[in-house]
Amino acid sequence: MASSSANLINSAKRAASFQAVDDHLLPTHRFVGIGSGSTVVYVVEAIAAKGPSFYGDMTFVPTGSQSKGLLKAAGLRLCNLDERPVDERGVPVALDVVFDGADEVDEELNLIKGGGACLFQEKLVAVSGRKFVAVADSRKQSPRLCTTWKTIPIEVLPLAAPDVLSRLRAMGSPNPAVRSGLPSKAGECVTDNGMWIIDAPFAPLLLAKDLTPEVDGAGKDGVWEVGKLADELVKMPGIVEIGLFTGFNGVEAVSLGKEFQAQKPIAAYFGTPTGEVQVQKAT
Repeated sequence: MASSSANLINSAKRAASFQAVDDHLLPTHRFVGIGSGSTVVYVVEAIAAKGPSFYGDMTFVPTGSQSKGLLKAAGLRLCNLDERPVDERGVPVALDVVFDGADEVDEELNLIKGGGACLFQEKLVAVSGRKFVAVADSRKQSPRLCTTWKTIPIEVLPLAAPDVLSRLRAMGSPNPAVRSGLPSKAGECVTDNGMWIIDAPFAPLLLAKDLTPEVDGAGKDGVWEVGKLADELVKMPGIVEIGLFTGFNGVEAVSLGKEFQAQKPIAAYFGTPTGEVQVQKAT
């Protein structure tokens, strides 16, 4: 029974990946970001299935060792984020599109990411893209973040971990903990950047539309609005990056004049156990 359920989930991820790639990867694209996680396996499969005549002029930018290995195995050209050419302004070229998974997606396309401990490089790649497309199975769809995925992954400098844990508790996170490296390795989970991951549980995160004069989402009684929590966390000494992807998307970034600052996807593709794909688009 468990095997059958896993097969349905993998089929859902595969269907969502193929549709997302069909909808958003164009033969004119030159630089493409590829995220990490179980769903990205199918994103790379979908790209490779299009054949060298389609992707032959593309270069793929991975978010970590896992996606780098997938791209190499598929025979796709890759480069690291810092190896991109620069444009006439001396600015590294933007990625045409970024595909990545998600641990949870709310109704305004805010994300939790970092279950695979690649959140720092995932965010660096996401903000380098003109548009970001999230791909997942339908279990990852929630009205509010921290509903089904209960914790926010936070990448921290190891020597700062005790202080960060204390400050998180003061912010209303009941039992933040350094992630274990088991079963792969004893000790702490160490990221590709040599950092640790803290998993910090919070009550479901409010959206701006949920706020009232009585509930301001600024942490009273542990109640946070997603953007306010993100702003507070990134200011904390010792935190390298957080697994909240919020703010605005790539299309909005152009109109706001905030190139290379967009964290949110323009769309999320969710595969369902019935084989259908639900698409949630930015409004």
